[in-house]
Amino acid sequence: MIVSMTGFASVAADLPGASIAVELRSVNHRYLDVTVKLPEELRSLETPLREALAAGIARGKVECRVSLARTSPGTAGLSVDPQRVAALAAAAGDVARLMPGAAPLSTAEILRWPGVLAEPSVAPEELAGRVQDLVSSALADLNASRAREGAKLAAMLDERCAAIETQVARVAPRIPAIHAAYVDKLGARLREAGADPGEDRLKQELALFATKVDVAEEVSRLGAHVGEVRRVVAAGGSAGKRLDFLMQELHREANTLGSKSVDTELSQASLELKVLIEQMREQVQNIE
Repeated sequence: MIVSMTGFASVAADLPGASIAVELRSVNHRYLDVTVKLPEELRSLETPLREALAAGIARGKVECRVSLARTSPGTAGLSVDPQRVAALAAAAGDVARLMPGAAPLSTAEILRWPGVLAEPSVAPEELAGRVQDLVSSALADLNASRAREGAKLAAMLDERCAAIETQVARVAPRIPAIHAAYVDKLGARLREAGADPGEDRLKQELALFATKVDVAEEVSRLGAHVGEVRRVVAAGGSAGKRLDFLMQELHREANTLGSKSVDTELSQASLELKVLIEQMREQVQNIE
């Protein structure tokens, strides 16, 4: 199965005291180009994330963006540190003995005391592990997206290959008759000019010219290249560069067919082939 180089994936997760969002984007590129954008506190993950992405994607320009936002917990997420409160109560008792007239601490004052309320948080090691898990999940989604797009590209290529085969099947049987008619036409012009087309020298020239305008080989190679395109698409994998080369070969044969054409139908077929091949070439640029 072939895959597209174009895709997008986004995943997110909420942790105690923080939320993480991961976005992966990929577009076509000649080689693999990975960019990782991280908040400063996750900078140490750049190398392992880059390696994980390189292991899962063969070709394309890939951007990985990780966002980390600290969240403000609600009252349900707060907990009181008993040891901190006990230490504060002991200190308040000492103050009361030293200063009998001092006002006691209120509940609100105790809760506002630094360290009394323990806000939920995640350890750095756990945070790093969750980020790597999220990137792996996003990578799986991205590859699934690229595979779906690849299936659409494969269907499009199959349609264009069938259209090329239709053009080839239409003109191939007519090639001998087209050449014979063209040689007869040249012979008639020679006779009008007072030359004898049956003369050995002229017969040789006519035969040589007929060989130069013979497009049977180009038509045969067009069919062979289309067959190779189908084989490469069916084999799947990293097929983009191979398919791009085949598009160049198909265009070369279609262009030669047009330059050698001595018949309106052949010229029209060459033009139609070029349009079909160009449509394929544009889409092949997106295949990994």
